[in-house]
Amino acid sequence: MSTRVEQLKKFLEEDPHDPFNLYALALELSKSDAQQAISLFEKLMAEHTTYLPTYYHAAKLYETSAQTDHDITVYKKGIEQAKAQQQFKTLRELQSALDELVFE
Repeated sequence: MSTRVEQLKKFLEEDPHDPFNLYALALELSKSDAQQAISLFEKLMAEHTTYLPTYYHAAKLYETSAQTDHDITVYKKGIEQAKAQQQFKTLRELQSALDELVFE
């Protein structure tokens, strides 16, 4: 296990309610343990539905894992959240990624 993963786990233990700590760990794990990263992204989407960065990276991870049903669903949920929060840059990024996936 990398030192970075260990450090991120420590941050998560120190403040388990900060979605960034869970997000950072999921991102780092996505490089080496996709299944564990997916589990963390799913936890983020369940417990911190408004944390927008989750949706793009979770969907991309599903996409690279060939879980097409999941990636489309996650992009759409992220798009809904971005609209609700009026985060138009994030909305465009999610919509573009979804369009690219659907129209390939």
